[in-house]
Order: sequence, then C-alpha cells, then structure tokens
Amino acid sequence: MSADPWPEGVARHALETVDSTNAVAARLASSLSGPAWILAGEQTAGRGRRGRPWTSPRGNLYATHLLHPTEPPEVVALRSFVAALALRDACVSLTGLPEAFALKWPNDVLLNGGKLAGILLESLGQGGRVQHLAIGIGVNLIGAPDASAVEPGAVPPVSLLAETGLRVTPEAFLDALAPAYARREESFTRLGFGPIRTAWLAHAARLGEMIRARSGREVREGIFETVDAQGALVLKTRDGRVAIPAAEVFF
Repeated sequence: MSADPWPEGVARHALETVDSTNAVAARLASSLSGPAWILAGEQTAGRGRRGRPWTSPRGNLYATHLLHPTEPPEVVALRSFVAALALRDACVSLTGLPEAFALKWPNDVLLNGGKLAGILLESLGQGGRVQHLAIGIGVNLIGAPDASAVEPGAVPPVSLLAETGLRVTPEAFLDALAPAYARREESFTRLGFGPIRTAWLAHAARLGEMIRARSGREVREGIFETVDAQGALVLKTRDGRVAIPAAEVFF
C-alpha cells in the first residue's frame, strides 16, 4: 500500500450519493481557491466519454480532481495523459504488478488487457481561457459492467478484484491516487508535456501494432507509431502518416 502522504494544499470532499463527481466539481469550482478531490460513494448520473452513461455500483471509485489551470486550453487538455499515468502509478503501488497495467489512448487504463479505468476531462471557462478543469476518474475496483454492455470491438471491462484478488476501498485508492497525481502534475507544470509523453509511451498498449481509430463516421486503420507533442495519435496508414487529435481506438 502507498505510504505517501496526502498532498499539501489539496482539499478532500467525501460525499455519499451524487449525480456525478464532475457535476459536483462544476458547482463547487467558483468557491474553491485551490485544487480539490471529490469522492463519491455512488453516482446516480455518472458519465463517460461522449455523454455515455457510466455504470456506478457502490464499491468502485468515482472521483474528480478539480484544478484551476493557467495554461492555454490545448495544454490543459494534455492532463488526460497526466491523469492516466497517475492512475497507473496508483494501481502499481497498490498491487505490485507493473506488467499488468497499460495505457490506452486517449485516456483509459487497462489491466490484463481489459478496461479497468476511464478518465473524463471537462472544463469551464470563457474568452478562450480555462478557469476550472474537472478530471473525472472511474475505476472498477470491485465490479465491472458486463461485456455485453460495450459495443462490439471495444475493450471488455474488468475489475481489480476479479483480476488480482485484491479488494481496495475507494478511500484507500484515492489515498494512493492523490499523491501520485500530485507528483505527475508537478512534473507537467515544471517540465512540460515532454517527460509525461515519454512516460506514457513507455506503458502504451499496442504501440507498434495495427489498430483502428474512429472519428465520427471515419475509420482509419494503421500502425500505432506514437503520440505527438500535441497529444494526437499518430498512425502509419496506407496513405501515409496521419495525426488524429480525437478518436475512439479499437484493437
């Protein structure tokens, strides 16, 4: 288990039942001057990417990290990679199984090839500036949606308990995640995206292999070459090298 202390200056709000932790973060954003973690026992309206419902049984982790970033929006968005690395760091520190965890572009954490965790970034701002960033994180600690609930070709969901036999409470997981995120955030703000990108690529799932990326109705197939300096997925396709800023990836 992680022995690292809770990061200094970061608030912690533990709630019982909420609509979604990202929604709570949006409501609290203007009243909080510093960073904060919001943890919920259950969500009644959890969301994944593209507004999809996120199954929220009690015992899994539902948390949001609220930040007040100062960078341009395109730099703020790179924190999905920061969060993914921190999530993997926490998983490794709790399980001692570094080889079991991989990162799937753009923002999933895999355990033994199945989807363990997802990340959803939502921001509030005006005039081209991000005032508040909510990094929503869901981790299947004790239960996962049935494989029939995901679309064909998608990575099947898994839980930490079923895959490792380890039962971790949401509170204990957040105790590991918060300091892990603080370390990665400090690196990101001090050194930029370069070291985060390098570390992320070191744990990337299917790097160098053929994958499919779907953006709207367009599907591109190619070899996953890298992630570029803007966080875009770079594929080597039959038509040449292409950088894809946003897509869903299928293996």
